Amino acid sequence: MTHLALVAVIVDDYARAIAFYTGALGFELVEDSPSLTNDGRPKRWVVVRPPGAQTGILLAQADGERQQRAVGDQFAGRVGLFLQVDDFEASHRRLVSAGVEFATEPRREAYGQVAVFVDPWGNRWDLLGPA
Repeated sequence: MTHLALVAVIVDDYARAIAFYTGALGFELVEDSPSLTNDGRPKRWVVVRPPGAQTGILLAQADGERQQRAVGDQFAGRVGLFLQVDDFEASHRRLVSAGVEFATEPRREAYGQVAVFVDPWGNRWDLLGPA
């Protein structure tokens, strides 16, 4: 079997990222382990994922100037992450009440309901509901 295991998202701070993903988005903290960079400096291996999902997000704290510049702009201003939910209205209400910033109002498309939200770093996400 082959599946996509992880997608990395560069963040500025592990604690802030874990709080957003587990608090606002309701993801599970799957792993938070000490690790080392290629040159032996300490770092962490932090993985979150939606409950029941196989694919997770590796939260990678920016290391160096180049990575700092990429925080929040990994997708060059485009929507780069897509959160599919069963109950769009309830999920939208929950995210709004958690303080998540929405860049667009909810709308219906041929593929389902959608609204664009922005994470604390500026990455754009689609919240997607069924058609």
